[in-house]
Amino acid sequence: MALETEAAPMIALTTSSRSVTETVNGSHCFEIKGYSLAKGMGIGKHIASDNFTVGGYQWAIYFYPDGKNLEDNSAYVSAFISLASDGADVRALFELTLVDQSGKGKHKVHSHFDRSLESGPYTLKYRGSMWGYKRFYRRTLLETSDYLKDDCLKINCTVGVVVSSIDRPILNSIQVPKSDIGSHFGMLLENMEGSDITFDVSGEKFHAHKLVLAARSSVFRSGLFDGAGENKQEIVVDDLEPAVFKALLYFIYTDNLPEDEKSLTSCSGHALSTSETLLVKLLAVADRFGLDRLRIMCGSHLCKDISVTSVCEILALADRYHAKELKAVCLKFAAENLAAVMRSDSFECLKENNVSLQSELLKTVAGCDKDFSPDGGKTRSVWAQLSDGGDSTGRRVRQRN
Repeated sequence: MALETEAAPMIALTTSSRSVTETVNGSHCFEIKGYSLAKGMGIGKHIASDNFTVGGYQWAIYFYPDGKNLEDNSAYVSAFISLASDGADVRALFELTLVDQSGKGKHKVHSHFDRSLESGPYTLKYRGSMWGYKRFYRRTLLETSDYLKDDCLKINCTVGVVVSSIDRPILNSIQVPKSDIGSHFGMLLENMEGSDITFDVSGEKFHAHKLVLAARSSVFRSGLFDGAGENKQEIVVDDLEPAVFKALLYFIYTDNLPEDEKSLTSCSGHALSTSETLLVKLLAVADRFGLDRLRIMCGSHLCKDISVTSVCEILALADRYHAKELKAVCLKFAAENLAAVMRSDSFECLKENNVSLQSELLKTVAGCDKDFSPDGGKTRSVWAQLSDGGDSTGRRVRQRN
């Protein structure tokens, strides 16, 4: 008994492609010096430019001083573009420009470009085929015009060869993994393989590689390879905490901050000041060792802690350690919440210790004031906050205890 098998369902495959037709463009400038001497060479006789290549074909400009058409009796000059290489049914767009040499820009332009062509591009069927104008310009007018200067004419030619191609979708692709160079360098730091310099930071030893440090920081490069530092095997660092130096090395090798974010924002000992956090200390070493990316990364984290009570302190730190992005954010926040900020203890400290920053804050306030509508709508002038303790949106801003 024959077994009947069920036919497998047909899987419908959908494919796609796209035809793209465009022009490959190229230009040539043909200068005709001694125009008066070329006149009289005879109707149908031309002066040819050098050949030039566009779209894989050779082209030339033909200029007829006495015209190409016998019946015009030399009343017009003629100009043509000729296919100067072998080719069959070459489709192209053309442009011939008689250049105004007075500098007024009133060129005489005959162009296929930038206009609709009822019958499409012009087709040149064989070598020697031409496109152009028998009556390119009346000769008597040409000889008294700004197109002729010092017995010289200039003709610009642009050719756009039509080409077609098929765009096919990419059927196969390979996913490139994210760069893991940071993790590799991090392992180099962790296992200390090949280390050639030791840092003694408050009694704690850190092993590193001179070339890595020098590649990442111009300050390290100068200290390790200029002068006496080149032969040193151990350097004592007595003005940094071990935790700060460890985080610094971690960034230099991995291009990242330590993964434990709590350690970045926690304070050493029982200090409550923002300036005592590991993050701010890293901001300081970023400035010290010229590590711009580390400085920006620290600023990005400190942005999250900006408040009415902390903004002046963070502003002063940003100014001290040249963190311009963080400084701009602080100035904007303080200006928009001016009344509440002015009642904070940190503002009093700013007034006493940093007059220049206070001046910058006032300039920012003036800039913000221009952005508020004068019609009494939802937005209010930051100066108006001083009378009622509100912020720039009309809300009261509570200080954090």
